[in-house]
Amino acid sequence: MALELIQDKLKGIETNSLVDRVEARLVELLQSRQLKVGDTIPKEIELAEIIGVSRTVIREALLRLRTMGLIESRKKKGAVITSPDIFGNLSKSMNPYLLDDNTLREVFELRLVLEVGMADLLYHRITKNDIEDLRRIVQDEPTDAENRIFNVNHEIAFHGKLYEISGNQTMRKFQKMLLPVFEYVHESGLLKKPASRKKFISHRGLVDILENGSPEMFRNAMRNHLDNHFARLFD
Repeated sequence: MALELIQDKLKGIETNSLVDRVEARLVELLQSRQLKVGDTIPKEIELAEIIGVSRTVIREALLRLRTMGLIESRKKKGAVITSPDIFGNLSKSMNPYLLDDNTLREVFELRLVLEVGMADLLYHRITKNDIEDLRRIVQDEPTDAENRIFNVNHEIAFHGKLYEISGNQTMRKFQKMLLPVFEYVHESGLLKKPASRKKFISHRGLVDILENGSPEMFRNAMRNHLDNHFARLFD
């Protein structure tokens, strides 16, 4: 009886390993055929013959692709390629309590780099109404904000508006996922070097540059605005 249980467990491991390999092989096959969103994929029996496994294994691998949002079933067409909700899948694992220290640190770095690099998008798409909205956001901030580290609520409101102005929906979704990690790293002590009190360009100063400056000026200003965070990354 014990031997049968061991054999069943080993068989399960072998099957899972096989499905993993077939899943990867299916993705390679679909890519090699240059299939696009809306294109029909080969039927199960054809895939089984191409890859050399049973239809059961193919079915399990296809189920994984459906779960990932890579394919879906449609009437009269069978399974077709779809555009996956990459952030829906990513958001399930973007929990600061589930990520290791190295990943947390790199996510922290990623947000800093994104915000320094968004200048050209902002200048290309910003409107007078956007400037007015930013002015309203910063009016509640302390007059000496350039001497303070940062207030979480001010950060969310101001930087969230910048992502909105960028017009890049992918960046906006990404920012919403990055923000909780950014806050967690800032507060957790993961960055052992304490935040300094060095004077930096405030949100008000950034709005002035957005209204009257250039993309290059804004990049430099944003880098200065985030300098207290960058300083904690490097010894």
